[in-house]
Amino acid sequence: MDAASVARPSFGEEFFASAALGDRRRTRRLIRLADQFVRHPEGTLPDKLPDPAALKAAYRLMDAEKVTHAAVLEPARQRAWELVTAAAGPVLLIHDGTELDYTGLRSLEGLGHIGNGSHRGYLCHNVLAIEAGSRAVLGLVHQELAKRPVRPRRESRAQRRDKPDRESRLWKRATQAIPQAAASQVEVADRGDDVLEFLDAMAAAGKNYLVRSRHNRRVEWADGTQAKLHDVARTLPEAGRRVCAVPAHEGRPARVAELAVSFAEVRLRVPGQPRGEIRGVPLPVWVVRVWEAAPPAGVTALEWVLLTNVAVADAAAAWERVDWYEARWVIEEYHKGLKTGCGIEELQFTTEERLQPMIALLSVVAVFLLRLRATARHDDADKTAATELFPATTVEALSRWRHGEMRPGWTVAEFCLALGRLGGHQNRRGDAPPGWLVLWRGWMKLQLMAEAIALRDQEKCG
Repeated sequence: MDAASVARPSFGEEFFASAALGDRRRTRRLIRLADQFVRHPEGTLPDKLPDPAALKAAYRLMDAEKVTHAAVLEPARQRAWELVTAAAGPVLLIHDGTELDYTGLRSLEGLGHIGNGSHRGYLCHNVLAIEAGSRAVLGLVHQELAKRPVRPRRESRAQRRDKPDRESRLWKRATQAIPQAAASQVEVADRGDDVLEFLDAMAAAGKNYLVRSRHNRRVEWADGTQAKLHDVARTLPEAGRRVCAVPAHEGRPARVAELAVSFAEVRLRVPGQPRGEIRGVPLPVWVVRVWEAAPPAGVTALEWVLLTNVAVADAAAAWERVDWYEARWVIEEYHKGLKTGCGIEELQFTTEERLQPMIALLSVVAVFLLRLRATARHDDADKTAATELFPATTVEALSRWRHGEMRPGWTVAEFCLALGRLGGHQNRRGDAPPGWLVLWRGWMKLQLMAEAIALRDQEKCG
């Protein structure tokens, strides 16, 4: 292994070296555990850690009083913020939630209701930081595990608004927990997060945001004229068009769509009976509408109505806002990585105190999955040497598998194509680039190859 590879910190060292767990030995164990999970992420804990001693050490670590969800997540969160503040361009902080189902863990009686109410688990609210241009994943900057309470049948609006565990408070708490590290930060959220309390909290803190509109709220123009938001958006003059690829979805084939865009500045009015806690002042926003001008027969036209407090001066700025919203699919891929790649719902702990820190650890490990995918698609992937980003042993193992010889001049792009091939991608001309699951499968197989090479080298040295 070359000197650069030796000096480069491992994934566990990068994200967990500063963990404050009350004992440096616990921090070292956490680092080793993260690196082990990156190599073997799928399945249950015994699948990830087939060595009984390593498995027992993991259980013992999770059982320590100071090893909490917050303590495990904090060093990774700090590392993500270092990358956010160092980023040259706009950074998107993408909010989204997912449900973690632990219905099978009968001993955990304090879990909340999820799904249709018959399942039990957590509402997991995540905020993922990515670069707006490259969509490179910087890290997980916030996570909250919440429990959905049972709502009494007869509960007034005021009682619902005052409840400390009200679900809509999740988004407000999330933005309050996120510092404003740079003026180029933009918090991005989907329709489910179109909560006036959330928008008002970000505006009050001087933060930039972009949220897809769900509610046809009342708005007013500068001259005081009032109307409904979505009705206004659909009357705005078209400012430009562009073509985009629409991926296949729910049995519908992929297609190419021509999209149009329009924009205007309005103010969101204060409702007479607000559902949450707001300041009671109108919110100046720009509304950006993007829609499919001429959809094929029998196909529902695409349409987004976006709200942002980042000024939209022209069509180029409007399309940039659309690009910001399109980037939110990255967090959906992240949630797939949590569940399919890391098996986060397969944990079998008997107490929440042991379960929650392991959720935090696997939530950070899932960031590696997205980084791997982004690395394969980066603009400089065909110019960067693979050994600059990956350990020499893994480059050697993969090149010998693919070509029967060491390829010291391999680029990142060539490495990732071979990694996809190892994971089952055909690499045929016209195929889409390898997806995250294929790359991760290839990565896991590659780790076994690299470990065999390392063992061989040790035996030679011995």
